[in-house]
Amino acid sequence: MAPVTEATDHSPAPVQGGRTAALAGACVRGALAAGLGLGSVTVLVMVMWISSPYPDSGPGGALHVAAGVWLLVHGAELVRPATLGGAPAPVGVVPLALVALPVWLVYRTARDAAEPALDRPGPSARGAVGAVTAGYLLVGAAALAYGTGGPLPAEPLGAALHLPPLVALAAAAGVWTAHGRPTGPLPGRVPERIRVGLARSRTALAVRAAAIGLGVLLGGGAVLVAVSLAWHAGAARESLLGLSGVWSGRMALLLLAVALAPNAAVWGAAYGLGPGFLLGTGVAVTPLGVTGTAVAPPFPLLAAVPAGGPGTWVNWTVAVVPVAAGAAVGWTCGGGRRGAGARDGGLRDAAFAALLTAVLVGAAVAVLAAAAGGPLGTGRLAAFGPVWWRTGGAAAAWAAGLGVPVAVGLRAWRRRDDAAPATSAPVPSAPATSAPV
Repeated sequence: MAPVTEATDHSPAPVQGGRTAALAGACVRGALAAGLGLGSVTVLVMVMWISSPYPDSGPGGALHVAAGVWLLVHGAELVRPATLGGAPAPVGVVPLALVALPVWLVYRTARDAAEPALDRPGPSARGAVGAVTAGYLLVGAAALAYGTGGPLPAEPLGAALHLPPLVALAAAAGVWTAHGRPTGPLPGRVPERIRVGLARSRTALAVRAAAIGLGVLLGGGAVLVAVSLAWHAGAARESLLGLSGVWSGRMALLLLAVALAPNAAVWGAAYGLGPGFLLGTGVAVTPLGVTGTAVAPPFPLLAAVPAGGPGTWVNWTVAVVPVAAGAAVGWTCGGGRRGAGARDGGLRDAAFAALLTAVLVGAAVAVLAAAAGGPLGTGRLAAFGPVWWRTGGAAAAWAAGLGVPVAVGLRAWRRRDDAAPATSAPVPSAPATSAPV
């Protein structure tokens, strides 16, 4: 029997210790990512507080507000305890531009934590996601407790429902990237029908087409908002100058408008789709007109809202946005875009891919619509922004109603071109030879 050396006798210990140290390091990385995001928001809030000519509270109050705003960025609603009516009022409109900061920090942290080091193995995929999420949530719990005594505390149940899923999804995306973005095979616990369906090329085609259609919708919504702001430039300028008489306050308003620009793009897309959005309870803004009396506070971005009354043909031209999105979906699913799997399969595959794309687009738009709106108070201020189920349903209907016929027609045209016989070039005849005499 070969002698057992000291190295072989103790070989498993460094591996196990390395795994444990990697998990602990991933947890610390998650806490640092949360601290970095919280610090960035705190700096922004403190700059606004310092530049404000009439601050409502001292530095301690500003720090409490920063903790609440950081939780708001993750989707948690804030509560204004002191209102004119005496009852607490919720604040739930999340600036979507600020959401990119924590998502990017968690993504990068999880990606770095999942990569193995030179001297020790890295954590498992589940371990990396769990450790980074746990470290991040520890800081989130501390921020929730600290902000409770401030002027804008976060609602605990909303924080518990929004913060963990957002962090876990971002961490999972980072770990997935660290492992080379594998697309399969899925684990055996997933039902076989789902594993087979997701492995088909038309599913990948539908995901790509949904990304293109969603990009067209959001880009079109942003264009609608920009055009309307340019049309109502005077009202936007008066709103900016009327809300603050000093340049520091106006710069703060401009920064807030930039942070809310993605929200405005989603609102513009909802307007183009048809359901529009709400500017308070019972106040609907659609291409057909504005019903009710708006109670929204004056704000530069809200100057882009159409005037009250029935809509005109100018308002109806916004339908070009969903038409372009549906045509883009059909073009991609029908094979108009060259690529792997773009022209494979028959008409049924093209129709199925377009229908699946419509479902994906509707789901994505519904999530964005729910995230882009929220309450700004109670009573008539309890509803602002698109209604998620109406907007998502309209997006799915536009994508399916235009995407399916365009995809099927384009696929049929492609197949006809492929089946057309090629014209052969005439073969020259052999030169005539004279018969022997």
